Order: sequence, then C-alpha cells, then structure tokens
Amino acid sequence: MRLQESLMRVWQDARSQTDELFELVRPENLYDRPVPERHRIAFYIGHLEAFDWNLIARRTLDVPAFDSVLDRLFAFGIDPPPGQLPADTIYDWPVLRHIEAYRDRVRHRLDPLLDQVPEDLQQVAIEHRLMHAETLAYIVHQLPYSRKVPAPEALQTVASYAPRASRLIEIPDGEARLGRTPDEGFGWDNEFLAHTVEVPAFRIREHKVTNGEYLAFVREGAKPPFFWTERDGEWFYRAMFAQVPLPLDAPVYVTLREAEAYAKRHGEAIPTEAQFHRAACNAPVSSNLDFRAWDPVSVYADDDADGPLVPRQLVGNGWEWTSSPFAPFPGFRPMELY
Repeated sequence: MRLQESLMRVWQDARSQTDELFELVRPENLYDRPVPERHRIAFYIGHLEAFDWNLIARRTLDVPAFDSVLDRLFAFGIDPPPGQLPADTIYDWPVLRHIEAYRDRVRHRLDPLLDQVPEDLQQVAIEHRLMHAETLAYIVHQLPYSRKVPAPEALQTVASYAPRASRLIEIPDGEARLGRTPDEGFGWDNEFLAHTVEVPAFRIREHKVTNGEYLAFVREGAKPPFFWTERDGEWFYRAMFAQVPLPLDAPVYVTLREAEAYAKRHGEAIPTEAQFHRAACNAPVSSNLDFRAWDPVSVYADDDADGPLVPRQLVGNGWEWTSSPFAPFPGFRPMELY
C-alpha cells in the first residue's frame, strides 16, 4: 500500500523536531546527563532510530540487521540495577560520529520501506518520537546555559499582564467521555476503551495558578519550586535559555505533592480526570503549544474580553495534574508490540 502523504509529512516533521532539539546542545555536551534518572542525551539520538528500525524493519518486515549490537544498545540503553541511579560512563557509549552514522544509515535503509508498513505501526513510531520530544525538552531545560545553543527567537521578551483574581467557573453536572474507540484512529492502549463517567457539578478556576499566587504560599513557609532561585530577596525563574525575574503571571511549575499542598491550603482540590474533561470540553486551546514558546506564557495571554466565561489554557501552556491515578480503563488490553 502507499503511505499517505500527510502521514509522511507528520513523520518528517517529528524527525525535524527531535533533530532541532539535539542541535540545542553543544556537541561536546551530548554525553551529559542533566536528569540523574535519565540516560545521557546522546543515547536518545540512537534510541529514536533504533525504535523505528527494530519495530518496522526488523520486527515487521524481517529486514536483516546491519548492526545488531547498536540495535540492542539503543533499544534499551544501559540500565542500572533496580532502585539505583545510572552509573555508566561516557566511555561505555559509542563516539558521537558512530551514533550519527547509525542514525543516518537507519533512515537511509528505512525510508524506502515505509510504504510497506501498516498505518498503525507508522503512528506508533511517530507518537513514540513525539513523546521523546517532550522528554528531551525537559532534559535540555535542566542543562546549564553554557552547554546549550539558544534558539534564535528564544530570548524574546513575552509581554506581561497585571495580575488579577481568578474567577471560579461553575461546571454543571453531566457526563465526561474518557478514552477513545478503535474507529477514531490511532491511540495508545491506555486510551481504550471509551466510556462515560457521571460528574457532579463543581467549580474550577478560570486560570491556572500563577507564580505570583504560589509565591505568597512560599512566603508562608512552603518550599520553593524546583526552577526558582532567590537572590538578595528577589526571585528568579530558570527558563530554558536564561535566568529571568520570576514571571508572576505565568503558571507555576510544581510537583503533584506541591500542587496538593497548595490546594489544601486554599480549601481547594486537584480536579479528577473526569472533572478536567468536563471543564475542558468547551474551553479554547492555548496559543502556546507544539513548541511555539520555550517557556510558559502568561495565564492571561489567551483571554478574550468579549468571549464567554470559560476555563483558560486547560490545553496548552503547560502540563496539568489531576488527582486520578494513572490506571487502566475498563476493557484495557496491553498493546503487544509496545
């Protein structure tokens, strides 16, 4: 069968996105490990290609391997014993030119074969790469600035907005639809099967909690978030490419435990997944997604003075916590190939 041109464009766009993320790291620092629990950055250059090659060429089409050692190394990495942090050294890994040669050879051999592969496998490979684009972004975020090459548009100043009280919006009782059905296109196994949940009426904030609001919590004695630094009584934020004065109107980046503590202090709660879907079903999407900005923008950036009173930025401008455990839906069946 012929691979749809639109799907091929998505594939190439995903490749370009991850390639550009690697280019943000100075070559001599690609063997750094900014997040102790993760692999060295260079691993992911090979891993993305090894996943595509092992899934499509080796498993699906039974194409002979050209480097089975690297196929396995970049499929799994060098994992530490259970419960321990990685202890490998840079000398345990191939040199960069060999990793890049492996990447290029995989693409050269794989691309002519893509028309022979079912679309669902194409989607698995694309979605796997896009997931790593997210993880690469937060890995690079934690790399020291001297080890990164700033993107040309990265240091532009984002306009700030005057802080204001976030209104509470009434969400009426009703159904939330969670998951998807097979006829709705590709999905991971944890997205099946679609079902509905009855959600009682509740209230939710119009905007995300801001750095400014959380700062008051810190001044009461709470621990500062990971990317905050205090100097001479002034607070700063560790943005992707520069340390900047704490943007008070941007959403705060906290752990689930920190979010729960803040909510409890204010007599509030983290929404469930079903509540989140109820609130987001008619809410507008933020302008800040798909790498349009390297850091969060103001929670007010997408407000519409003439529009209805709805929750803002539930999609985009940062990830969201819910209180629901990450557990299988009814009817869950593991995706065997993944």
